[in-house]
Amino acid sequence: MQKIGGTRQIESKLSLHSLAQFLLQKSKRLKDMAKQNEIKVKTAIIKTMRKNGMDFICITDIARQKNPIDPNGVIANWMRNRNTIEFLGIWETLYNPIFNPLEFEGFRATAGLNAFTLSPTRWIEATRAIGIVSQPGRYGGTYACSDIAFEFASWISVEFRLYLVKEFQRLKSDEQKQIGWSAKRELSKINYRIHTDAVKQHLIPDEVTPAQASVIYAEEADVLNVAMFGTTARQWREANPELKGNIRDYATINELICLSNMENINAVLIDEGIPQGDRLVKLNQVAIQQMRVLEGDGARKLLTDENL
Repeated sequence: MQKIGGTRQIESKLSLHSLAQFLLQKSKRLKDMAKQNEIKVKTAIIKTMRKNGMDFICITDIARQKNPIDPNGVIANWMRNRNTIEFLGIWETLYNPIFNPLEFEGFRATAGLNAFTLSPTRWIEATRAIGIVSQPGRYGGTYACSDIAFEFASWISVEFRLYLVKEFQRLKSDEQKQIGWSAKRELSKINYRIHTDAVKQHLIPDEVTPAQASVIYAEEADVLNVAMFGTTARQWREANPELKGNIRDYATINELICLSNMENINAVLIDEGIPQGDRLVKLNQVAIQQMRVLEGDGARKLLTDENL
């Protein structure tokens, strides 16, 4: 490795590590933003929330489909059932390391008897359960993790359960799309500063106007676009007038990972004084190599001097 540009190469590696940490934190923040949500199941509005890394559904809202006046009574009747106690106990045994099995056995032994009653609060306090929580405030009610909530919905109505599962899956899919979109955009932005700093230092003459500087930036961006996508930003817009945004908005995660790496490499090549045409060829080779690794696809064609 040549010394020139070496510092920037080290910074690039550190940047990629920082990028991974940043995207992880970004994903967590986006999930936190989706902590409180609602889904519409047929005509019912069902609240959901995320707590301690788990998705919860408001079974109080579900119970209102059976008795809108006394939903807590519906939940209490469900929890009196021996099958319910066994299901809750098995779930807690699987997922809860602090679950109290002795209290669970006591509840199971008396479940179903006429005198047996059990509230969510009593269950939580006695067994240290985590699958059911009582939530105060605006989003108040009894919440259960999705597995338990689906089981409760089956007890209410098999039809309602099917609609609930469908809508909940749609909600989670929408959340993942939002997280993926934000990650893609942040990934594309995170190395922009490294890239533009190198352009300013080595490609922009002194005393240039902002308009001249913008032309140079546009050309450098198109070097990356052509190396990665085989087209300039303008050519893409002309070919896709019906699409909003720019070419990178429609890139896959793998393409943006590769593009992010290429931005760093291009900055190193600029530092070393490599002409733009030569950099285009090198960057295209990088794109092909990295996309083959990421997607196992050897279909991309190398740019050569003949087709530049």
